[in-house]
Amino acid sequence: MTVVHSAAGQHTLRERNLALVAQEIFGSKDPLSRAALAVRTGLTRATVSSLVDLLVDAHIVAELDPVFSRKAGRPAVPLTPARGTYFGIGLEVNVSYLGGVIHDLTGTAYHRILLPGDFHGSDPATVLEKLAAVTTELITTATASELRPTHSTPIITGAHLALPGLVDPNNATLRIAPNLGWADLDPVDTTPISAAVTAATGQHTNVRIGNEANYGALAAKEQANLNTFIYVSGEVGIGSAIILDHTLFLGRRGWSGELGHVTIDPTGPQCSCGSRGCLEQYAGLDAMLTAAQLDTSAGITGLVTALEQGNPHAHDAVQRAATALGRALSGYANLLDIHMFVLGGIYADLYPHIVTTVTESLRHQVLSAPWADFDILPGTLGSGAAMLGAAYEAVRTVYTHPSPWISPDA
Repeated sequence: MTVVHSAAGQHTLRERNLALVAQEIFGSKDPLSRAALAVRTGLTRATVSSLVDLLVDAHIVAELDPVFSRKAGRPAVPLTPARGTYFGIGLEVNVSYLGGVIHDLTGTAYHRILLPGDFHGSDPATVLEKLAAVTTELITTATASELRPTHSTPIITGAHLALPGLVDPNNATLRIAPNLGWADLDPVDTTPISAAVTAATGQHTNVRIGNEANYGALAAKEQANLNTFIYVSGEVGIGSAIILDHTLFLGRRGWSGELGHVTIDPTGPQCSCGSRGCLEQYAGLDAMLTAAQLDTSAGITGLVTALEQGNPHAHDAVQRAATALGRALSGYANLLDIHMFVLGGIYADLYPHIVTTVTESLRHQVLSAPWADFDILPGTLGSGAAMLGAAYEAVRTVYTHPSPWISPDA
């Protein structure tokens, strides 16, 4: 039987192979040659060479200097992600700050902005205008950077906005962010940001809204190459995200990970979500500061200083928070059989003061504890981890789906 391949089928096959080759290059720790790519992908050397040429011509992949060997034949040309050609923008609004970062395909951050503020009960339109100004500064700085090759025009692949609340992944709409006081924020509302991109580059880009803990987990995964873990994002509110086998688990509606609203005591303090005794009321930043008899304006720096000075109220508040956090994480471990936790946000700052108590809670409350080790790791990305993960997601589409970035005449 003769099989006739349609033009559409061949086009789809090329798209798949392009993505396969690009992802091998971007996923490798060391630069790969065309010959190595042929071995890894199972494609012929001629096919690989043709696909690589397309990626190089589109400035997605760059060729390094040839490597000569003692064997006969042509020298190998190592291939690596191109620098300074495509850029993703990550933006974030949290209760105590907003900011953004811009980076390229290599993961190099060209500029980062973090602006402290009080955004509880803030007006979304006003905050989005501030983010538009942040976006303009990010693009201007990246465009003028000496790290960029002078022959290429910077292409903004997208902007992702990280928010601390429930986001519907089907339409990227924020349903509710209790600690900001925001609800029903639609991507259409982010027009000031997309307009800033157009004004700076002449390009149109979409702005996608996502959950800040999910973005923080993706950043931690990229940075430390972790496989399966629970990421915990601590600020005034508390979020979490689940990474299973390198993949973000979202749940049926994309709303998994609301750790801050796990009930610790049903008769406990009233929470902004409308419930009582949520974890945030014990282990959120404002809750800890209040319990430590410190003003909430002291922030995490003031709380850590009080701990280092031996303040007994601060000590008791933080230990109460660590006990509650350990109790909540024990539920995760019992349900999901995950024993690695990355503590981000304020918990990275508090890590030396809470890790023992959190670990002890896990050991006492997780059924499998006698036969399993717990890895409780501090986040290393600081405040703004979510914006970094958002930038990763904004730019990774170039190598996961490279065809739209290839010239149609190629």
